[in-house]
Amino acid sequence: MAGILCVDRGVGLPMGATRLSGGVNFSIYSSHATDVWLALFRPGEEEPFEEFALNPAHYRTGHAWHVWLGGLDDDFEYAWRMDMRPNPAPHIYRYDPSRYLLDPYAKVVTGGETWGGRVTKRRCALEPTGFQWADDRPLNRPLEDSIIYELHVRGFTRHPSSGVSAPGTYLGLTEKIPYLRQLGVTAVELLPVYEFEEADTDRNNPLLGTSLLNLWGYQPIAFFAPNSTYASSQKHGAAVNEFKEMVRRFHEAGIEVILDVVFNHTAEGDERGPTWSFRGIDNPTYYLLDEKGGYRNFSGCGNTFNCNHPVCRALIISCLRYWVMEMHVDGFRFDLASILARGKDGEPLADPPLLESLAYDPVLADTKLIAEAWDAAGLYQVGSFPSWGRWAEWNGRYRDDLRRFVKSDAGLTGALASRLTGSPDLYADDNRHAKHSINFVTCHDGFTLND
Repeated sequence: MAGILCVDRGVGLPMGATRLSGGVNFSIYSSHATDVWLALFRPGEEEPFEEFALNPAHYRTGHAWHVWLGGLDDDFEYAWRMDMRPNPAPHIYRYDPSRYLLDPYAKVVTGGETWGGRVTKRRCALEPTGFQWADDRPLNRPLEDSIIYELHVRGFTRHPSSGVSAPGTYLGLTEKIPYLRQLGVTAVELLPVYEFEEADTDRNNPLLGTSLLNLWGYQPIAFFAPNSTYASSQKHGAAVNEFKEMVRRFHEAGIEVILDVVFNHTAEGDERGPTWSFRGIDNPTYYLLDEKGGYRNFSGCGNTFNCNHPVCRALIISCLRYWVMEMHVDGFRFDLASILARGKDGEPLADPPLLESLAYDPVLADTKLIAEAWDAAGLYQVGSFPSWGRWAEWNGRYRDDLRRFVKSDAGLTGALASRLTGSPDLYADDNRHAKHSINFVTCHDGFTLND
């Protein structure tokens, strides 16, 4: 690690760690922290080799804390520490100055490269540069012509019967492209591929007594960073380039890549959960809290992300733009998307700012936006999800009516006819059409098609 040649004030935007003017600009939001430290690490080392205490009089603009550093090697790692002094309500402002925190805008997260490990320390890093996309670009296939195949990157090829050379990885998945083309698939919809906490479960194997893992990935830690356990190499930042190569190969085959994204909650859970990032940076900004400071739980996972707060909204929009502009993905399926329609008190909003912003975002104008139009607290918006003519929906009514018909429930002829003709009872108004109905009969939730 080279010696640091220069320390300067830096700038508040963009957020995250950004190569700038021959160095790296670091910026992070916190409106309640009074003390902020940036810690720098050498790869694999637990203790920082350097730490900077940011004097707010010099290194803060508004609520953005920032610093520019020159002379760093590309393989450095970093994390933040924060405190609030005095802290009038520790149950709301959950600062712990002894804890290293992940940057919400981190493009690479280290420490969890081995699947199933009980990770206690994670760090952030810069994304690699120089990937050659050639002439790759979004395919922009019309939604009405799409045949979407939902799959799990690890689960799809992990078993030896898959016959791939790199099972359970981004590159291993590309070896199944001929099979997917043979099926007539036009898009793969990948269960979460960002960094998540697979060890976040208290369930055990009933036969062996060993701890199980949370395979699907619905416990997010870092929204921008592709999951490093899905890379065939554990080299610094390998997941970024291998993800890009996967997308490029799918596009060459005429297949779009849609990501299942989870912005409704994080892996930090409720007050009993771990603190990876958001809770220790600005808890009342990032989460919906009740009058006593407890976590509102519309997700069924312990907390609810404060999606319509301007800071959270900016984070989500920046994240989606990154996956489109830098990673070339073609669309997103939003898990429990009805939570994205709730305000700070948890009540549904008539015109949710986040959903409207995404509908009209210039970068995302050709990107597929697909809502799972319900949440875990009873809000069900299939056919009524705020759309501005842009949002498509997983049509849960299609699934339910088709399955009931197949198992011979009575009185379903009319419902079946409606579903097979594009569900006009659900999508004939609000500037939407049959193409906005994503028809399915099975997914990762519930019974399989075989059942």
